[in-house]
This record gives sequence, structure tokens and C-alpha cells, in this order.
Amino acid sequence: MTASAWFLSASEAARRLGVSAKALRLYEERGLVSPHRTDAGWRAYGPEMMRRAAEVVSLRQLGFSLAQVERVLAGDPRGLEPALARHQSQLEGQLGELRDIVERIRAVREDLAQGKSPSAADLARLTPPAADPIVAFDLPWPWGGERFELREVRAINYIIGSLGSGKTRLAMRLAEALPDAVFVGLDRAGRTAEASRRRLEADPALRARVEGALAWLAEEGAEISAPLLALIVALESETGGALVIDMIEQGLDETTQRALIAHLRRRGPLARPLFAMTRSCALLDLAAVGPNELILLCPANHSPPTVVAPYPGAPGYEAVATCLASPAVRARTEGLAATRAAG
Repeated sequence: MTASAWFLSASEAARRLGVSAKALRLYEERGLVSPHRTDAGWRAYGPEMMRRAAEVVSLRQLGFSLAQVERVLAGDPRGLEPALARHQSQLEGQLGELRDIVERIRAVREDLAQGKSPSAADLARLTPPAADPIVAFDLPWPWGGERFELREVRAINYIIGSLGSGKTRLAMRLAEALPDAVFVGLDRAGRTAEASRRRLEADPALRARVEGALAWLAEEGAEISAPLLALIVALESETGGALVIDMIEQGLDETTQRALIAHLRRRGPLARPLFAMTRSCALLDLAAVGPNELILLCPANHSPPTVVAPYPGAPGYEAVATCLASPAVRARTEGLAATRAAG
């Protein structure tokens, strides 16, 4: 076997680890991995570095910040307890749901052993029920009243579309239709931020949760700002249902955006649902979309919004990819809005 056979390219290493190539580059920038460089300058991951990278990925899945990962790899246990407690809580929630289904299966098997045939209704209860629409309404302009039904909501739900596609109107309509939903608008550096500060002063428990989240984000390299504070206060609030956020990247630099999406993912599948309007590839990295995330595309031709799978070749994938831009490009187009033609 040649020496090169022992090494993987960055893209192959990322595929085997289940992360994006961008994530591996971030780990390298933080000094967590140090891939070999070929004579041509390409990154190459050998067995030892793949083991190291797998440890980093596992720690990230536990909800550790990059700084916490660095400390753990150095043998420093600081910050382990709260991260592990959060992970345990998430697993216990999932375990409760699975336990109920297991008990139903056991009951059906016991009936079978006694010669009793289960009914179709009994068998149907062994899997999650067919999803009825979680929310349904007539679409506003520019769709002209077409019916919209959303049958699935995940922890992170992206709303994406080009300028003039109607994504803002869809987001606002979702906030109206979803039970107890909270809409967070674009005034996050103004009135919303001031309201957030007042809430923190009046609620010590909320303030503690927000401070913990901001500390984690700071370790990820996020710049703590009024827009970020308003987002975290909304996320950590225990009142209200789903959270709908207008252009979540507004006021956040690229590093902060990447830290924010890492924070959102660490909340787990049972977290308060978040609907985030975005056109930033730092937040919606199609190569990194996980099972707890959903992409809702507002097509440019004003056909009804549709759920898009995050892999090349899926219907709508290319349209989603075309809508996304880097934070630098997004900053240049911030504030642009499509207007309805008169007449």
C-alpha cells in the first residue's frame, strides 16, 4: 500500500466524519487539528489526525464550544458538567418518547402471543401518526390566496428566497398562525434591544441563562452586540411558542453568524422551534444541514413555498443555493427590499 493510501483529502475526511469541509477548516484555524500538507499544498488527513478530528466532532456534538473542546483535549475539565447535563436532558427527552412506542409494541406482541390479532389502529399507533398540518392558511400577496400547509416543524427552520419572493410576508403570516409564536423584527439594535435589557433586569433566571449562552458564544469568537443580545434573550425566554426571526444575520459579522448557528444546533431536537429568515451561507451551510433542520423555499416565480431537501439534485436545491451569499455580499445588499409595482 502506498503512503498516500493512508491519507484522505479534506473533502473525504469531512464526509467520513459527517461534517462540512468548512467545519474542518475552522477546527484547523483554532489549532484543534493539524492536517498534513502535500507537496502541492493540499490538506491530507492520516489515521492519527482522523482520530483527533473525530474526537473534536464528538465533543462538538455534545454541545461544547471550540474553547471548551480545546480545554478538554488539553485535559482541563472546566465546563464539562453543564454541557453534559444539557446533553443528558436532551437524551432523556428522546428516551421518553421512544419508551412509549416500545411499550405499545410490547403490548401488541403480547396480544399476538395469546392469539389476538392486532387491529389496523393498534399497528398505526406503533409509529408517529401521519402528520396533520401543523399550520395552514391562505397565502398573502404575492401568492394571491393559495393554500399553504406545513406538516413538519423542526428545531431550526430556515425561510429563504430571493428579493421579492415573499419570504418576509410568509414569516409574518407564520408568526400569526403558529400558536403563541413570537416575531423578532429588524429593530434588534433599537427598541427590541432596549426591551431585552429591561427583561433581563426584571428576570434573574432569564439573565443567568442569557449570560451562559453569551459566554459560550464569546468562546466561539462571537462579537457580543445589541442585535445578538436581543436574539439570545428571545431564544432563552420560556414564554411563547415558536420564534420567527426576520433576517437573522442582520447586524452580525461572519464569525458571530457561525457561532450562532453552532449555538442553535446544540439546543437539540426538542428545543423551542425557530423559524429564521436568512440568505447567508454562513448560517445556512447546505453541506452542514442536520436532521433537526428544515429548509422552506419561497420560489421566485411565486409558486407556493416548498420544503427543500439539503442535497444536490433535490427539487429546489439549486434555487436555494442561488439565494445564498457570503456575509460580505449580504452586508452590501442589507436594507434592499423588493416593492410591489404600482397600478
